[in-house]
Amino acid sequence: MAEIVLIFFYLVILLYSIIIHEVSHGYVALWLGDATAKFSDRLNFNPRKHIDPWGSILVPLLMLLATGFRYAFGWAKPVPYNPYNLKNQKWGPALVGLAGPGVNIIIAFVFAMAARLISLPAQLKFDIVSNFSNWGAISAVIARSFSAIFFELFVIIVFWNTILAFFNLIPIPPLDGSKLMYLILPLKMETKILLEQFGFIFLIIFIVFFSAPLGNLLNYFLNIFFSIALG
Repeated sequence: MAEIVLIFFYLVILLYSIIIHEVSHGYVALWLGDATAKFSDRLNFNPRKHIDPWGSILVPLLMLLATGFRYAFGWAKPVPYNPYNLKNQKWGPALVGLAGPGVNIIIAFVFAMAARLISLPAQLKFDIVSNFSNWGAISAVIARSFSAIFFELFVIIVFWNTILAFFNLIPIPPLDGSKLMYLILPLKMETKILLEQFGFIFLIIFIVFFSAPLGNLLNYFLNIFFSIALG
């Protein structure tokens, strides 16, 4: 029963981390002069407004089943915005794009600091971080300790938000990092159109061929936040 509850919170934290990521795009766009997301009723945290049947339900479920309910990933419906409405046409799209990963990084840092302040033995904290998605093991580790349960939930929040920030900063469309790439590199319009049209294919190829270095880099950033949590 405890394992089912943990998996439920694991998925809920993933869902709301994605929603917060998307809503952040809309709020920054509104701040910069574009009210498209507001008029589309997407500046809220109602899951029904953001859930993508494929990316928010099917893909995470299939990944959970394939990994023994240890790992998953997903996405929500993108919050719409019109870049031509932005006050700053040069920096605006990049700021909107970076809003989602930026908020995820802030959330990861805040909850890593909050986890650091929870009073638990150092070895127990280490055991939780080492087994936070091993449901059988973690259920026994945190049993009958509210402090340990909260530490586990905070670690999951750190985990998901770090992954979302890292993955979305990859500079390939449709990911947010591509908006920063467009700002830095003087790409021709034809090149941008090509990248936008075939970006998802390029992204899959990139992940397949660079999965090992990407995994190592992701673990590096995860370890930074986990080390904060461990104190």
